[in-house]
Parts: sequence; structure tokens; C-alpha cells
Amino acid sequence: MAETPRSPSELRSMFGANLRLLAKPYSSISELSRQLGINRTQFNRYLSGESFPRPDVLARICSFFSVDARVLLEPVDNIGRGSDPMTGPFLRDYVGKGVGDVPETVFPSGFYRFSRRSFLSRDQFVSGLVHVFREGQATYVRGYEARAAMASQGLDMDRNAREFRGMVLRQEDGIAALISRKDAMTASFNFLSRVTSFENNYWVGYVTRTVRESPESDRVVRMVYEHLGSGIGKAKAACKTSGYCQLEDLLPFHQRLLQPEIPFR
Repeated sequence: MAETPRSPSELRSMFGANLRLLAKPYSSISELSRQLGINRTQFNRYLSGESFPRPDVLARICSFFSVDARVLLEPVDNIGRGSDPMTGPFLRDYVGKGVGDVPETVFPSGFYRFSRRSFLSRDQFVSGLVHVFREGQATYVRGYEARAAMASQGLDMDRNAREFRGMVLRQEDGIAALISRKDAMTASFNFLSRVTSFENNYWVGYVTRTVRESPESDRVVRMVYEHLGSGIGKAKAACKTSGYCQLEDLLPFHQRLLQPEIPFR
């Protein structure tokens, strides 16, 4: 037996309810409207079920929230959000909640200089550069392992092998990031919380890698992130000093935050 066709008002109501649920993680409807490129007044009409979007606007909304056009017909809880397990119905209110809630005020986009003790040698340190950026609801991080670090482990040193990417999640006292090299060959979990500084641009925390326990190397070390802004100049300068170094080669505030004389707990 064929399903009874739904009236335009029922479809508008369903879309409005789904859109309100999708918009819930955002603290500002004005900012969400701006990101979507939709007039705020018109967006409010969609939310209230008073109006349908044009096909091109609907496609933009579906792409932004990683849903499909069933958002007009079924509750979004039933259809999930595409094939992304982070934002699908099972994890959406758990892991997925943190994925879509990393405001610029908490962890701004741009380049970051990071430093940490080497996992392989307690007498050496590592300095590097990463780029943090937004796409839709998600916050991503991207960078490259130092050539010397790859060589010391007998790993390929070409650009593809050195690249790592990850996703940032908001936590109660900071941010976390799950980062991996291509093909998920290795992974690391990072946690950072903001610390008081002159420009309020430092985070300190730790990074742990996914390897078996070994008495010769560490699996968890303290780590510092310094936000350099979006300009390419500071990023290039930081990139030139990336790689293995000694403690005294690090910037003084990095040395202070790393607390190398205090064991990580």
C-alpha cells in the first residue's frame, strides 16, 4: 500500500524540526546563517517551518551538515548525518558533540608552533608546526613529521609519508585532537588547555602515541602549542627550526611550560 503523500505544511514542519536540531550545537544563529550564506530572516523562516529552501540552498544546507535530502522527510535522528560515524546517530551526542563545538575563541584557526620531549630520547626535544582550520562544523589539524624523526625510525621521508592529519574536539577544560598519518599507520591523542600568557596564545598538555610499552622510550610526554596567527611569515620562521633540538634551543616560555625537570604524571 502506497504511503499517503505529505502535505507541504508537514514537509516544512519536518524540515524545520530537523534544522533546529542540526543548529542546536551552534551558540549563534546569526553566525550559522553567515557560514551558510543565508539571510538570517530567511533562515528563521526555515527553522520555524514557514518556508522551504530553494533546491540550491537545500543542497548547501545538506552539504554543510553532512545530511541528505531525506532531511525533508524523516527525523534527522533516523537518517544520521551521512556516513560519518562521528556525527551519526550513535555517537552524535557523545564524541560528535565535541566535534561540532570548537569555537574560535577556544582554539583559533591558524598556524601553531609546538614543542615536546622526544619519545625516543629523553635528552632531545622536538619542535614543529601545524595548521588548524575549519570546514563546516569540524575543526581540523594538519602538519608534517620532521625528516630527522622519520629517518631515526627507519621510515620513508617523502612528503606523503610525513604528513599527518587530525580532528579537534572540545573538552570540558580544553581541546583534544586525534591525529594520524596516512592509512592510519600511527596515531596520537593530544590534550591541550589554555594557559595565562601575555598574548593569551599558549596551550599546554600532553601527547600520547599508539605504541606498545617499552622501557627505552616514552608513550606520553608533555607538549606546548603556541598560536602564531594566520600570517605566513611567522609560520615560515617556525618551520625553519622544526625538528630535533636541545632544550636550550627552545623558546624560553616553551621551556618553562614543558617543565622538563618534572616527570610527567
